[in-house]
Amino acid sequence: MTIRRPSREELSEIAKSAHFPLNEEELDDYAELVAGTLDVLERMQEIPEPRFAPHNIKYEDRCNIHRPEPAENPHNIWVTKATVEGADSGPLAGKTIGLKDNISLAGVEMTNGSQLFEGYVPDIDATIVTRLLDAGGTIEGKLNMESFAFSGSSDTSDFGTVTNPRAPEYIAGGSSSGSGAAPAAGEVDIAIGGDQGGSIRIPASCCGVVGLKPTTGLVPYTGIFPIDNSLDHTGPMAESVEDVATALEVMAGPDGLDPRQPAGLEGEDYTDSLVDDAEGMTIAVLKEGFEREESDPEVNATVREAIETLEELGAETTEVSVPRHLDSLALWIAIAGYGGIQVLKQGGLGSLYDGWYNTGLAKAYDKFRKSQGRDFPDSVKATWLAIEYLDQEYQGSALYGKGQNISLTMRAAYDEILEEADVIAMPTIPIKPFEVDPDLSRIDRIGRSLGIAKNTAPFDLTHHPAISVPCGTAGGRPVGLMFVGERFDEASVFQAAYTYQENAEE
Repeated sequence: MTIRRPSREELSEIAKSAHFPLNEEELDDYAELVAGTLDVLERMQEIPEPRFAPHNIKYEDRCNIHRPEPAENPHNIWVTKATVEGADSGPLAGKTIGLKDNISLAGVEMTNGSQLFEGYVPDIDATIVTRLLDAGGTIEGKLNMESFAFSGSSDTSDFGTVTNPRAPEYIAGGSSSGSGAAPAAGEVDIAIGGDQGGSIRIPASCCGVVGLKPTTGLVPYTGIFPIDNSLDHTGPMAESVEDVATALEVMAGPDGLDPRQPAGLEGEDYTDSLVDDAEGMTIAVLKEGFEREESDPEVNATVREAIETLEELGAETTEVSVPRHLDSLALWIAIAGYGGIQVLKQGGLGSLYDGWYNTGLAKAYDKFRKSQGRDFPDSVKATWLAIEYLDQEYQGSALYGKGQNISLTMRAAYDEILEEADVIAMPTIPIKPFEVDPDLSRIDRIGRSLGIAKNTAPFDLTHHPAISVPCGTAGGRPVGLMFVGERFDEASVFQAAYTYQENAEE
């Protein structure tokens, strides 16, 4: 395909926006230099694109693909129903699975929770899709989610609000809203969510199910729509810790395509850690996790009572403090806001990483963005405007870098605690789930969801594994207890969560 050469006027505007305005003589020279560069780049259009593992579809039969009617979808959990049967046997044989709708499933529309993506049908399977099917699971379709995953609520999807099966007048939590509601409603055995600021653990807490954000890089993110490479996670959600551990066992390990994965990475037999034993376990109770400005006393009391259950079983507890934990929202917005907008500006993929690029998604996204940018959710538009202003008037990239640097010191503070303790404990979210309110203003809808991620977001920044396990109710709404472990020590996190679930009073 021939690349059209820019006019002098276009080059002049590009130069001005890049802060190096050109005079007439310079424009003549640079027009010629740009044309030469484009001549070379045209060769890229002629080279056939290589195929990689995501293009090799092992389970080709995708049946009964449809948008469910309300009677089939009472909590608005599903965007698209479909049936894909996996291997005849395996650790997930007989288990049904739902995928957050930012996970590529070849032949089935992927919306990312936004009407901007309507009509995009991937031709690849995400790595985790192949692994789940190889393990004998049956995929039942694509689960509703918050538009572009930019909310911790469950009322910002372009496909309607997801309601909470365990408290129908309240939000299901987000951004993996359908993924939290689906196992709670008995629609699937296992749901796969995504987590950049708490988007697995928040809906797990709100809906009263188990949800794990694994250590950064443990599970390949290949074939999943990102926010920021340093924050992207995918992980399992289910009614039981056992199902979550089994799913992680299947999903974890290197795929050779995702640069988030460290060299020498290996998965483990996580189900071996499902031991009902608190004797000798040390639990560090994080003071700041209970003492946020918005912390709800009923939520705090419910979580502390759950921790006391483990003390009665032989666990030792100690109170610890990480003051920087209270700055998590500012740090997260600096990183996820700036990084996420760069990804959206760069074809929905980002750049500068050494791994596989989903160019099919990039082409579709770029086309949709340029023609339908008005369909971005309010949360994305507000963030985009703030980040562009920072870039133009201040130093947006320096703020992003500073946020990453501060996160390193926060990681060291948690690591120091975890040298002495097996896990850190706190409420998953410091408040009760909000009421569903269709009359909220744009400002109120976006603003109220910010506080919900204040305990979860730090561990996306620092890359520690974290699990939410249901531990009771407050005001008739589910409450989650979060355990955090050392990086790549999912085993300790699972043992704490499993022991608690096995001994919790119904």
